Amino acid sequence: MKVVVVAFENDFLARCYVEDTALKWPIFIDTTRGVYKDYGMLTASFWDIWGFKTWLIYFRELLKGNKPIKSEGDIYQRGGDVIIDPEGIVRLHHIGHGPADRPSVEQILRVIAA
Repeated sequence: MKVVVVAFENDFLARCYVEDTALKWPIFIDTTRGVYKDYGMLTASFWDIWGFKTWLIYFRELLKGNKPIKSEGDIYQRGGDVIIDPEGIVRLHHIGHGPADRPSVEQILRVIAA
């Protein structure tokens, strides 16, 4: 199995992401956002980004003593998760409706195991 991360930010911000997250996988920079568009990950709405789930995450982080960090990038770019098997068949295609909308680790592992 191979894992890659696709980012749309410039090289400097992508490097910061790699350092901040201790990312172990290769990262590809898609400044034209072609891959995002191909998978339907277009611009999110204000309420997608600043909805209840986002505020809940911020609140939980504040309770832990963590302060929010201002994003330097495009916060309205939708993210998502795509799993493609070795034959090129898309097995999972999740378009995030906000920063808190991701499949669970268990769901991703079930797709990989199948």
